[in-house]
Amino acid sequence: MQTAAVCQMGGGATRLYSTLTQTLGSRGSPLPLSYLDPHQPAVTNLDPDFCQQKGSPACPLDPAELLRQCDEALRDQPARLRRKFVHLSDGHSAPSSPMRVMQWNILAQALGEGVDNFVQCPLEALSWSRRKYLILEEILTFRPHILCLQEVDHYYDTFQPVLAGLGYGSHFCPKPWSPCLDVEGNNGPDGCALFFDQSRFELLDSVSVRLSAMMLPTNQVAVMTTLRCRSTGRCVCVAVTHLKARSGWEWLRSTQGSDLLWHLQNLVQKVADGPGAGEPGAGVSALVCGDFNAVPTEEVYRRFAASPLGLDSACKKLSRDGLTEPEFTSWKIRATGECCTTLDYIWYTKDTLRVDAVLDMPTEEQIGPNRLPSLSYPSDHLSLVCDFSFKERE
Repeated sequence: MQTAAVCQMGGGATRLYSTLTQTLGSRGSPLPLSYLDPHQPAVTNLDPDFCQQKGSPACPLDPAELLRQCDEALRDQPARLRRKFVHLSDGHSAPSSPMRVMQWNILAQALGEGVDNFVQCPLEALSWSRRKYLILEEILTFRPHILCLQEVDHYYDTFQPVLAGLGYGSHFCPKPWSPCLDVEGNNGPDGCALFFDQSRFELLDSVSVRLSAMMLPTNQVAVMTTLRCRSTGRCVCVAVTHLKARSGWEWLRSTQGSDLLWHLQNLVQKVADGPGAGEPGAGVSALVCGDFNAVPTEEVYRRFAASPLGLDSACKKLSRDGLTEPEFTSWKIRATGECCTTLDYIWYTKDTLRVDAVLDMPTEEQIGPNRLPSLSYPSDHLSLVCDFSFKERE
């Protein structure tokens, strides 16, 4: 394996727009949404730091200039975590156009300020006025083609309009009974959001799924989106989810995982049997990104590893033997104590996709003694970023 510095790639429209729109946002006029569900409410409280009314579905943004704006807003703050990609060599030449995927639980603003109780985290680090820049900076640094987020409670006023301006389509599914709604001054329910680069992918379909356990609906959800790669014609079914948290709920996570796999298997089969599935015999690819709230020894992890879809976990590629997950993807200190564990995953179909690079994990020294979130990082979960390429038909 070979380590290389972080580089930007992908994302956005096919050309970069020349000018970043200045802060002229008005909170009084709704901005039309490019959200997939036409019944979603109009937005009336767009974040004025990023969005401007221009009478169009999205304000065109220059990604490099927006990243510079984030850096400028954070210039007097501690340095951010610096991570590198580990590039994998398996005898194949470097892919000419890898597909970058980012998975991230960004920490719902209402939960960070309320019930999550990060006792070692400075209050300043939990303010939305600061966190929004750190979150967008992380996304803009890596510029994924597919972005899967959990605990999103600022979808309508920030993430959807800003990322739409960068050329992303998206789909958001809130939790039916979001704990954010119990926090005073909340911004609405949190949920799962999936964004995709429209210059790289054509949208075929997208649905919201409320996960069930023993045939009963639960409070956990998933977004399942089918995309066709514009350069290869290959199809990929992408799911993003956030399973039930807390110890003692292992059985529920396992059942929710089984339900998601059932939905995904049906979707993959439907796409494979349908018209326009791509090159015959190439196979439909699947990606599952999520905060599973489950360590690798849990049954839900084993269910995904043994799925008929032939899934593997991409971040295992960071280990020497390629068989073990990172030591942690989340590291926090709450009133109940310190928790350092692996909960987040990017699953992929190993027969149709190849992992070309994986973003490494920061060290304990980089994270710091107060752990996450912090003035250097906006969430208690680390982002996972992987580059994939489609395998050639055998």
